[in-house]
Amino acid sequence: MAFDDSAAEHARDTITAGANHNDHEAVQYLVGSAGLAVRWLQAQGIDFDHDANGLQLGREGGHGCSRIVHAGGDASGHALLTALARAAQQARHITWRAPASLDAIQLCDGRVSGVALVDPATGVSQELECAELVLATGGCGALFAATTNPATADGNGLALALACGARLRDAEFVQFHPTALDVEQDGALPLITEALRGAGARLVDDEGRAVMDTRHPMGDLAPRDHVARRVWECRQVGGRVWLDTTSLKGDWEQRFPTVFALCARHGIDPRRQRIPVTPAAHFHMGGISVDLDGYTSVPGLYAVGEVACNGVHGANRLASNSLLEGVVFGRRLGGRLADIRLHAPSRGQQHWVDRGRTADSQALGELRQLAWSALGPVRHGSRMIEAEGHIATDDQLHGTWQGKLMARFLRAALQRRKSLGAHFRADERK
Repeated sequence: MAFDDSAAEHARDTITAGANHNDHEAVQYLVGSAGLAVRWLQAQGIDFDHDANGLQLGREGGHGCSRIVHAGGDASGHALLTALARAAQQARHITWRAPASLDAIQLCDGRVSGVALVDPATGVSQELECAELVLATGGCGALFAATTNPATADGNGLALALACGARLRDAEFVQFHPTALDVEQDGALPLITEALRGAGARLVDDEGRAVMDTRHPMGDLAPRDHVARRVWECRQVGGRVWLDTTSLKGDWEQRFPTVFALCARHGIDPRRQRIPVTPAAHFHMGGISVDLDGYTSVPGLYAVGEVACNGVHGANRLASNSLLEGVVFGRRLGGRLADIRLHAPSRGQQHWVDRGRTADSQALGELRQLAWSALGPVRHGSRMIEAEGHIATDDQLHGTWQGKLMARFLRAALQRRKSLGAHFRADERK
């Protein structure tokens, strides 16, 4: 933590970014647990970057000062995933299974009593009894035409929980990262880390003019919803937006190895050339409604991370709070489950719940374009109504779990008639 920083300042930035829609108790728990979370991660073998003053702290959008730790420059996510997977595989109290898809949940008198898993390589299904199930399946960005998320982040866990009767919260709040690499390719767009702007990179238009000047007091480091909308607006009038990183000094392969490598793959030298960027769906602030312990409205079903919503992010997530949220609330949920007496699987009336029909690839591509145009960084009621009607009357989308999920998002967005955080309505009536 920087000398001019505190948990209170971190909380203030979190709530400001979240448009004061945050659950304040969740925010206080998050920021109060941040230091302990970093020390716990270090104990798991994660080697965070250091400088002469100790932990090297970076700054990203919405933060009033430098307070973010990184591992391997811009490779923090990979470092955390590798270390935590290794720790889980080595833990004696964890039975590690080969990767499988969660296909269905068994309920007994309304309580979780089992799961059906499918081996993605063979298609063979396996049923397991369980009385406590934690969903940590990630977000739904892959339901949008432009996204930084992998194809598996398509809301599948959220859809399954909803089919079981779990409550949904804040579905309309989808965050768009303002700086995905603007290239033509199938699947997820490469992410250009916000740490570059924290180090001094600037967003400029085709003429080299700074696009965030006069738009927000924090300029290029404004909360993501403000920056994403500005980049969107520039692109809607036919221009492109570029991240000018040519002023950044130091060893790029050490400071920003991921960005340096992906730019090289696309023929860009960020030390000498500007990087083309575009907004892309990045994070879902909404999700399965949970309390601070991860309990959903379905007995025996828990959720944590991006698939869950305890209100900590409000209407717009503060940069880098997602990894912190996963660690802090994941550990809290783990502690609660370790403390309770686990229920034996129920023996009453049982039935299986699955997501329902899956959209084919062509229909899914159409749905992704529909979501991008209707629920992108700038929204309009008439366009959302049109998209809602399209899903309801298209035989290839209506009744699919992806179509049902997107219809829920659209309905939530239509019901919130005023702009708030990442939910920006161009047709808002003052």
